[in-house]
Amino acid sequence: MPDASLINASETKSRRFGLPDVVMILFVCGVFMGIISVGKEWTQPIAQKVVIEQSLAALPLYALYSLSRGLFAFALSLIFSLLVGYWAAHDRRAERVIVPILDVLQSIPVLGFLPGFVLTMVALFPNSNIGLEIAAVLMIFTAQVWNLTFSFYQSLKTVPAEFREVAAVYRYSTSQRIRWIEIPHSMTGLVWNSMISVASGWFFLTVNESFRLGDRDFRLPGVGSYMAEAIANNNRTAMIAAVVAMTGIIIFLDQLLWRPLLCWSRKFRSSDAPADTDVRSWFLNFLVESRFLSWIESFFDRPRAVAPVPAAPRAPARAAAALPWLLYIIFVAGIAAGVWRMVELLQNVSFGEWIHVFSRGSFTLTRVLAATLLSTLWALPVGIAIGLRPRVARALGPWIQIASSFPAPMIFPLVVAMFQWFGMTIQTGSVLLMMLGAQWYILFNVIAGAASVPSEFRELGRVYRFKRMQRWTAVYLPAVFPYLLTGWVTAVGGAWNASIVSEYFIDRGKTLVADGLGATVSVAAEKAQFPLLAASVIVMAGIVLLWNGTVWHACFKLSARKFSIEK
Repeated sequence: MPDASLINASETKSRRFGLPDVVMILFVCGVFMGIISVGKEWTQPIAQKVVIEQSLAALPLYALYSLSRGLFAFALSLIFSLLVGYWAAHDRRAERVIVPILDVLQSIPVLGFLPGFVLTMVALFPNSNIGLEIAAVLMIFTAQVWNLTFSFYQSLKTVPAEFREVAAVYRYSTSQRIRWIEIPHSMTGLVWNSMISVASGWFFLTVNESFRLGDRDFRLPGVGSYMAEAIANNNRTAMIAAVVAMTGIIIFLDQLLWRPLLCWSRKFRSSDAPADTDVRSWFLNFLVESRFLSWIESFFDRPRAVAPVPAAPRAPARAAAALPWLLYIIFVAGIAAGVWRMVELLQNVSFGEWIHVFSRGSFTLTRVLAATLLSTLWALPVGIAIGLRPRVARALGPWIQIASSFPAPMIFPLVVAMFQWFGMTIQTGSVLLMMLGAQWYILFNVIAGAASVPSEFRELGRVYRFKRMQRWTAVYLPAVFPYLLTGWVTAVGGAWNASIVSEYFIDRGKTLVADGLGATVSVAAEKAQFPLLAASVIVMAGIVLLWNGTVWHACFKLSARKFSIEK
């Protein structure tokens, strides 16, 4: 059999320098120039009064700034997810602490982190925009990372037993087990959840880039701040331009990043899983013809002579064993310091303010559940219909991806105008705004559940001549219930986070405020009322944890007992 490296070398030599290579060179040059532009923005002196230009000529550069922040945050989220997810999955002591803390952190709205991040970073970098840019990246990071971390953690916890047996039989080292078993097993979930996580980060783009704290202006140039300024000035041309620019960013990422990654991740599917023949990437097929990329691949695959290295002494094993304990202590110490600072702030909250916060929490909880219910009413039947029809899923899939990735606050003016036209107030209309942050989680999970309904279940309905309603109640709904439950959990979390921009909204210079905890968080952040902000965040996290520990816990037990396919 010929050597693989020789085949790669011959294929590389047979390819001619052509259009794919020209595109690759131009792409690399464009990335290099983009990094220079972003670097100039980061190192500019911090301004006391920020001016967000509304000209169309400024929008491409603003789009570059927003895209760079999202990608930096995603890279940071991926690194965090791999490290923390692996640590929680392999260390039971750390797992008992990390998983509940992550559950709390994902329930805290973005504005709960933003003031602390901004003030800390500005204090560290008082003479340039670096601090503000890092704060913006960290804010987008908090909207992306939790879903990605839980995905990797759950994948590691569900590695098939036979895979672990193979690692034990062949005496894989830790690095070999990670490289050949755990990462491949997690790859499909990581790619799909990366798409969802980045979409979650875009949702709060306007909040991150147009933040003000009291009388201090911490805005950053970007598509989000461009849109916020256009809304404040009722500049409809700029609003439309911002929507077009954001759509371009989403399509760019979908075609040049996510589609190629989805195609590449097919190589990691298990042997008994159906082949994902619906995923295509013209860009990946185009790059395959590049002589430049093929040369790089052959260079890294080139066999190298390696001198035998004697086995290293195992004396440092004690230090390696102590490393998890050191990380554990640092992690707990950091959390303890944060809790202590929170307690100091809460001492300044009066009894009346606590009553106000709890009552507003009940209002927002009602809206969150209403938004989840309304989202389910349309997403459940539509998701099942799409998931059961591969051709429909193939045709609508890219459009659903684009729609779900679009930051909903950018179209809030249109939604607000719609419910005002119908005579609705912000008190009830905010439910519609929350739906924009919740409905896609339900739809995606239901589509995945319907697509995974075993063929024998469908055949059973045909054999017994079930009517359409019987097929739905006896086959489809029970089969997708575990996926629907996952969609509910994430949708409720998305609705809670969306409450901070749904219950407090500025439309053409007019402030619309709904009685709710989200509005309380927004107002407290805007007026730099840190004790009230801390109390609001604590109550919101407490409600989410209480709901997760009672309602969702009972639903998951019901799902495992009655709706598991294995049973």
